[in-house]
Amino acid sequence: MTGNITLLAALLLGLAASGHCFVMCGGISTALGLATARGANGRPRADFLVGYQVGRVFAYALVALVVGGALGALADALAAEGVRRALRIVAALALVAGALVAFGRLRDVGAGFVGRHLWPKLAPLGRRLLPVTSLPRAIGFGMVWGFMPCGFVYTVLTLAALQLDALRAAATMLMFGLGTAPAMLAAAFGARRLAALGSRTALRRGAGVVLLAGAALTLTAPWLVTAIPALHPWMPYLCSVDAR
Repeated sequence: MTGNITLLAALLLGLAASGHCFVMCGGISTALGLATARGANGRPRADFLVGYQVGRVFAYALVALVVGGALGALADALAAEGVRRALRIVAALALVAGALVAFGRLRDVGAGFVGRHLWPKLAPLGRRLLPVTSLPRAIGFGMVWGFMPCGFVYTVLTLAALQLDALRAAATMLMFGLGTAPAMLAAAFGARRLAALGSRTALRRGAGVVLLAGAALTLTAPWLVTAIPALHPWMPYLCSVDAR
């Protein structure tokens, strides 16, 4: 899978998901803005509000680091060319699924298991961090928030993990998280109209086009590089194709 295209798509998806995030999590962000310890000016402490987002985005990157690294290690252990080709096809299909989500043709996927099994165990950890009276607590609460069931998040996590590389997977989720952060910060600071700007259709379509391009390159990159060796430095891919 071409890394640069995936990073760009993740950032665009984060921006495109802002409207979705505002509907799903904007209330949480606004409530935290009201419940956060206040500074001398009587307003919620800005460093705490930023800390929530730092923790949330860090949680995304941490999970991607672990899952992407584990899948990468598995792919290295299963070094058979047929297995790696199959993984490349799965990665391309995941990119197409992400594009369909961006185009609004497919419902967000991937959060059902987390919502049923993982989130009920993690939610109490967040409650123990309340009230938020320090920056470490704010970051910790943000990390718990990062595991909240959200189909959009877990769709992008699938795209990240299928790069089969821990650092690239973490970078992908980091870019996605950064794309969602402006809307969440705007909601926390009370700028609800600004937070809703991410629902623009053009952003979602742009992300979908980039993801479709990534799917095409994921499938064809090994053959393109074989045909045009000069493309090799610009087109990393998941697995090689025997040139014989």
